Amino acid sequence: MIYKSHDATTPVTDRPRLLPWSNLDGNPCYLVTDDSGTSRLSRMADDVEAVQLDMAVDLLGHAVDLLGDRKATAPQLRFLAARLAESLHDVHRIARSRGARLSLPGDHRPPEEAPGT
Repeated sequence: MIYKSHDATTPVTDRPRLLPWSNLDGNPCYLVTDDSGTSRLSRMADDVEAVQLDMAVDLLGHAVDLLGDRKATAPQLRFLAARLAESLHDVHRIARSRGARLSLPGDHRPPEEAPGT
């Protein structure tokens, strides 16, 4: 599913943004919008990514604690592994999305002149 900005006054990027959620069928969703990243849906995606990253940090702390507990049970460890896999999936999607928005080799702007030249 690709959402396209209808604001004709702003330039549209040629690389869609991978959103941090999937559609009902589990397929990735993309957003085509201006380069500023300030559209309402872009800001919502940024907020969702921030929550997912915060949850990953919290889960990592919990994992360290649980793995250090010699009394942890197999069901607890399986549950932890499942949540870690989900979190890793989210973080990987965020990394792919952000990496795709980086400038490509040969796609860079001319360097700015040094002050005083």
